[in-house]
Amino acid sequence: MPLLIVTPLVFLGGAFYSISMLPEAWQAVTLLNPVVYLISGFRWSFYGLADVSLGLSLGMIMLFLALCLGVIWWIFRTGYRLKP
Repeated sequence: MPLLIVTPLVFLGGAFYSISMLPEAWQAVTLLNPVVYLISGFRWSFYGLADVSLGLSLGMIMLFLALCLGVIWWIFRTGYRLKP
């Protein structure tokens, strides 16, 4: 799972470059990646500079967290693909 999902998201999330270096179309696509907001928050905490604002980073992290928790709640509530 980490190799197929997390690693590409980190590399495409601007871990080694600023997303402002990308063309406009790819910047818009990159903003759909939740890892961008995590990396931007870390950059802000270390350097005081970020690709997206701190408020937007925190808001999007909370949104993705709520979405993941909602999916987990639904899985436990319905028992979807859980073995008895």
